[in-house]
Amino acid sequence: MRYNSTNKQQGFTLIEMVIGIVVFSIAMVMITSLILPRAEQSVDPIFQVRAAKLADTLLNEIRGKAYDNNSNLSQGTFRCSEDNGNPDIQNDCTDEANFGDEGEAPEFFNDVDDYDGFTVSQKPLDGSESYEDIYSGYSYVVNVIYDGNYDGVSDSLTNAKLITVTVTMPNGESLDFATYRSNY
Repeated sequence: MRYNSTNKQQGFTLIEMVIGIVVFSIAMVMITSLILPRAEQSVDPIFQVRAAKLADTLLNEIRGKAYDNNSNLSQGTFRCSEDNGNPDIQNDCTDEANFGDEGEAPEFFNDVDDYDGFTVSQKPLDGSESYEDIYSGYSYVVNVIYDGNYDGVSDSLTNAKLITVTVTMPNGESLDFATYRSNY
């Protein structure tokens, strides 16, 4: 049998294979470097929506409370710092230095400034969360100040309180939510 030198083998050479692997590797690195950051950022809107819902729920609860401990209108008293026509009745608003709970548990907070300094930290995410644990990894802190001229800075005017809720999301970012509660 004679060897026919005109028959060539079909396929790739080793050099062609190595060049193909290198080109494919470079393309994969470029593609993954573009896709992976986008995939990580795609969860941020979900975190932000949950943070907004958590803050909204808390702010609604706080706004539903009495303005001040000394403003219990349901008992027929006057609003704090209101001229009640009787100099014997002192009805000053709570001093800002005394904001915070008066020793009661959070479920018994009865006025806006009881929430000052209120902090809740949820357990961190561990991958075993159920539907009820959608706020796992979130934490928040509430701050209350007098801001009667509505400029965001504490002042001595006691006709309005600025309530700020800072929610920290599982990714470590924080969002601030704020509202005013007037003395009415």
